[in-house]
Amino acid sequence: MRRSGLLTAVFVLAVGIVGIAVAFGASPGAAQPQPRAHVYLLRGLLKIFSLGMDSLAEELKGRDVDATVHGYSEWQTLADQAAADYKARKEAPIILIGHSLGADSVMEMAAYLGRKGVPVALVVPFDGTKSFEVSNNVARVLNLTHSGTYFSMRGGPGFHGTLATVDVSSDPTIDHINIDKSPRLHERVVAEVLAVVGNHKSAPVKNRNGADARTAKPATLPEQGGSRQNADNHAPPPPKPPAGTQPLHTEDIQN
Repeated sequence: MRRSGLLTAVFVLAVGIVGIAVAFGASPGAAQPQPRAHVYLLRGLLKIFSLGMDSLAEELKGRDVDATVHGYSEWQTLADQAAADYKARKEAPIILIGHSLGADSVMEMAAYLGRKGVPVALVVPFDGTKSFEVSNNVARVLNLTHSGTYFSMRGGPGFHGTLATVDVSSDPTIDHINIDKSPRLHERVVAEVLAVVGNHKSAPVKNRNGADARTAKPATLPEQGGSRQNADNHAPPPPKPPAGTQPLHTEDIQN
């Protein structure tokens, strides 16, 4: 009898502990994990070029930003996973960067995410090989091009974000092969990414479907060439280019 009573007491105690743990775990006031920014970087042809995407990813990781590098042909699989993670509140904002065919793929990936109802905070194509209309789920595009006006980038139906074009075709030190490795452009892109991530962290979480990430817009950094900038922008101007290089020609379009 004593042994039976002892076993009963132990069982009741164990059930009580489990019940308390479940009750605390299901508490409506329990803190919810916050989604984390994710930068997807896509290389161009054969995965042996576009190694500037790898070094840029390392720069971003050094700033405590999650960044992963992939081949350009993986964009749809990546988009499906990104959409699932966004809707599960695992990641936001979503940022897409690519070079050459990877630049084309990030534009297609952004549009695909738009069809899934997923916002994209920033897209940075490094010298894409096609013309594109920006989908209406994108908050900002920083188009880095060596092609001049040969391939156009413009807002598509319903696009209300910002589109900045940086044309480096007049700079003899930059071409299609090495544009993704330019230290000046890397510095610019890192600043844009940090502006997006900083805005996201300071924005309040309104609901479980990510409304804060959908409405928050990244800060627009000052552009060279007399282009417009947001009145509330307090970011420092970009550094002057080294002696012997051509300044970046830019045009900022606000829809």
